[in-house]
Formats: sequence, C-alpha cells, structure tokens
Amino acid sequence: MKNKRRILSYIWTALLFGFTVFAALDTFVFEHAYAVVEENAPTEQVNETDTEPTVETVVPETPTATAVQTAAVTSTPESTAVPTAEAQVVSTENMYSDGNVTITIQEIRAYDSTVYVADVVLSSPDYLKTAFANSTYGRNVTAKTSSIAETANAILAVNGDYYGARNAGYVIRNGVLYRSKANKDAEDLVIYQDGSFGIINESQISAQELLDSGAWNVFSFGPALLVDGEIAVETDEEVGRAMASNPRTAIGVVDELHYLFVVSDGRTKTSEGLSLRELAEVLQELGARTAYNLDGGGSSTMVFQGQVVNNPTTNGKRITERSVSDIVCITC
Repeated sequence: MKNKRRILSYIWTALLFGFTVFAALDTFVFEHAYAVVEENAPTEQVNETDTEPTVETVVPETPTATAVQTAAVTSTPESTAVPTAEAQVVSTENMYSDGNVTITIQEIRAYDSTVYVADVVLSSPDYLKTAFANSTYGRNVTAKTSSIAETANAILAVNGDYYGARNAGYVIRNGVLYRSKANKDAEDLVIYQDGSFGIINESQISAQELLDSGAWNVFSFGPALLVDGEIAVETDEEVGRAMASNPRTAIGVVDELHYLFVVSDGRTKTSEGLSLRELAEVLQELGARTAYNLDGGGSSTMVFQGQVVNNPTTNGKRITERSVSDIVCITC
C-alpha cells in the first residue's frame, strides 16, 4: 500500500510539474498568432477570447462615457499625403529628406549616457506608422527591430511597447483595435489620425471610445514623461522591473507633425543609462511638449535607413538586438 501511494505521489508530482512547464512555455515561449496584418486591408477588429480568437469587421459602438484625456482631440481630416515623385531624395548617414519626410539623427551625451535623437518633420501624419513582428498580431510573436523595419520599408524605426509580453492593455495600431482589455490605471499614449498626441488612463475610457474619437495608435507602457511641456514623472517613479538607470526608448511631439524619437544606450562602461526623470529632462530640453516612455532595457533600439544606430544590450556584456513584438516607424 505504501509503495502504491508513493507511486501515485510520483505520478501526481510529474503531472503537476509537466503542466507547470507547459503553462510557462505557453505563456512566454509558444507563438500564438491572432491576426495577420495586410497592407490596405479593410479595417477590422480582433477580439481576443479565452478560446479561439476571431477576426471580424468593426461595428463601432456608441460611446457610453465622456472621454477624459490630457490633450484635446481635433477633427481627423482625410489623408493629406501628396506623392512627390519629382522631389529630390537627399540621403546621408545622419539625414534623410524627400519633400514629405525630413529626418536628422544626432548623438548627444547626457547623464553619463549616449543618447540618440531622431528629429522628424512630416508633411502628413500618414508617414508615422507602426508595425508588428512578422506582420502578425499575437502572443510571443517577435522579431528584431531592424527586421520589422525592413519588412515595413521604414526609413526610421524604434521598438514599441512590446504589447505581446502582457495580456492586458489597449492595442490600437494603424486604426485597428486589436485588444480592448484594459490594464487598470495604465497610462497610455494616444496618437490621433491628425498626428497629435494625448495621454489617457485606461480606467477612464474604453478602447472602443478611443477608436471612435480618432485614435490611430495607442501604446500601453509608460509612464508619460511630459504633458504640456511639463515633466510628468517623479524622481522615484519607475516602471515595474526597472532599475534607476537603463537603456530607454521614448517618443515625443514638439509641434504639429514635428516629432522626436529618442533612444539611450545603457548598462555599459561608456553609457550608464537614464532614469525616467532624466529621460524626461532630455526630451524637455529638446523642446518636446508631450513625451512618452516606451519599452526599454534590452529592447531599446533605433534603426535608420536599415542600420542599427545605437548599441542595444540586455546585460551590458553583449551588444545585440532583442526580438520585440512591434515598432514605431516613419515610412515614405
């Protein structure tokens, strides 16, 4: 009898261990593709469920509450992008201009860290886009920032909010609502169809209401760094799992269709990395009015004209790109 109980105990332990390992692999390793993104495809909404996710045509709902946000939403005009076949493309190691898109890259030093700044001026918000790894929305679907940028034909790209590492938090990309499950009290960056920025709290507005109000891209990471030109983060505020000084990625808006993409190196002997407060101060000094912290650490990567500009690293010992779920980019 004792031997039988011992055997049953071993079997139970083995089954429990196997289930735990499978659950961990399913959560953090196994890919789950929910939707494949196609260029110029009809606007669709992806509903994540506890079983099989489905893709269905969006039927906008009537807003049930008043949207609360830190920036007013203006009307969302139709595309203003005008082809410039006759415009001359000027491209150097640190600059690109084609008549609709002008990008200048500079490297600065701040707080014992190397910071890369892409100053971007657009003729239309249509050139500010996002892209998923492997053109697929899903869990654990990842690729290097440079690879996603190449697929998207991006002139400039930085890593996004790594939505795939979380099960909650709004995901709206290029006008499509992919995830409507709120991450309580999450502070999101909203990029509207006219290219303006706003900061919202997910506990105060639904994803559908954001979509109905003209949200084109929504990032759920944070926190907000600058609001109306004022620093919005305290010296002791850090996102979960983050230490004081780290590689960082942020995006900010200076004026209408004038943006800043900022990536700092960190965790190396030559570049310590930035705290959130230091990152906010850098963006404020550069003239940003609204700025937002994206995924950092080993994810922080800037790609310009197919080349990785910074020195991405997870542990400071090896310079290499980390695979991520998404990017923010400028296309032509």
